Amino acid sequence: MMNYQISRLINFGLQKGLIETDDVEYSVNMLLDVLQLDSFEFFKIEEELATAVPILEEMLEYSVNKGIINNSVTEKDLFDTRIMNCIMPRPNEVVNNFTSLYEKEGANSATDYFYNLSIASNYIRKTRTDKNIFFTYDSDYGEIEITINISKPEKDPKEILKSKNIVSTGYPKCALCKENVGFKGDFNRAARQTHRIIPIKLDNEEYYLQYSPYVYYNEHCIVLNKEHIPMKIDIETISKLFSFVEQFPHYMIGSNADLPVVGGSILSHDHFQGGRYIFPIENAKIMYSVKLEKYPSTSVELLKWPLSTIRLSSDKKKEVLELSEKILEKWKNYSNIDLNIINKTDEVRHNTITPIVRYENGKYIIYLTLRNNRTSEDYPFGIFHPHESLHHIKKENIGLIEVMGLAILPARLKTELELLGKCLLGQEDINKHESLEKHYDWYKDLKNKDFNENNVKEFIEEETAKIFVKALDDCGVFKLDETGSKAFIEFVESI
Repeated sequence: MMNYQISRLINFGLQKGLIETDDVEYSVNMLLDVLQLDSFEFFKIEEELATAVPILEEMLEYSVNKGIINNSVTEKDLFDTRIMNCIMPRPNEVVNNFTSLYEKEGANSATDYFYNLSIASNYIRKTRTDKNIFFTYDSDYGEIEITINISKPEKDPKEILKSKNIVSTGYPKCALCKENVGFKGDFNRAARQTHRIIPIKLDNEEYYLQYSPYVYYNEHCIVLNKEHIPMKIDIETISKLFSFVEQFPHYMIGSNADLPVVGGSILSHDHFQGGRYIFPIENAKIMYSVKLEKYPSTSVELLKWPLSTIRLSSDKKKEVLELSEKILEKWKNYSNIDLNIINKTDEVRHNTITPIVRYENGKYIIYLTLRNNRTSEDYPFGIFHPHESLHHIKKENIGLIEVMGLAILPARLKTELELLGKCLLGQEDINKHESLEKHYDWYKDLKNKDFNENNVKEFIEEETAKIFVKALDDCGVFKLDETGSKAFIEFVESI
């Protein structure tokens, strides 16, 4: 009975602070409209749920049976977002609550409220993200973290066909634009009726804070420019990153590089990514320290990390910014043909930086990871990109999150690695599985290593992590051999 499920959802909304008592009748009527019902009778509900998913599942089953929607993952996701919108606070109310908590109780309380709201509203589908696979690997660089992201449901062929028939309107311009708040979605784009954003100022420029619906790590947030303008890495960008951590010192924040191959998935919209998380790069050992006379208060450290990274730390923001700008400009114009580093071809720039910042114990800390996106005949995907022999595990760009040592591996690997384990144990024939063709050379190598029925899962996870570390090694511009390390040190000391 839908009246009972509506009563449950209203009770959930009240408990989670999504609605207040004065909103009840309004929310009920919205739900009746969405579910195509004509009357309502309240049921007394006494339950506490962590998420609304059990209620939504009942409502979705009813809607499929009544022919309101088709029984497909995408239609269900579009529809349950419409349902949750019926018990959502308006955007202005969320902004006011956030601002009030920030002013009265501080940044921690404000982000706690916003993050919990994002989970309660099912904007962050926690029951899905909790299913993501996570494991760690002790590499030569320290602990590396591996995730296999299965929180994005795969479309079936019928849905893919429907998505091809969707005519693009150009609104919103991209998945990050502020116009996504309340957007209904379609077979190509996720519904965003439960999406909320918080206006913030970074160096007096207008940005918005939101959470990622896929939360690759704890409180994974996105900070997006009010305007749809391309990403750019310069000293103003770095200054904005510091402006953010001054306002939210419990978060780190960083930016993808601003060039294809080494950049993120959406280079057309200026944005950053942050969160409440300690990444492996932050625990990396120091390979070399440099003392710069002009910057006596600033620590300059070259990290023992697969991607060439310089860490600056100082209680003087001006020094860190000035030195960051010098390193950035020096790198943009740097070439070393012996190491395959060429900064420009045919007026096309190849060198850029991935910056990551924190504000901790009164110190401004920045990690500057040097990137180069040049391709060649031997490496058409990128000279400093995961090489083709590793593409069976990792083919996608190595972006900000993975630069920091957290792998985001594709969902296909869950079933492929499970099946590969059975092949290694002789329970399946690899030649009979098309999905494993790409892994065949790797499989032959694994067959000669030490594993057994009791540890095959952990064995494959460790070998997968080794492949990811090799992918990171491929992306390092200064390799950590004698020649590369010497050139890296000379590059920094030349400043």
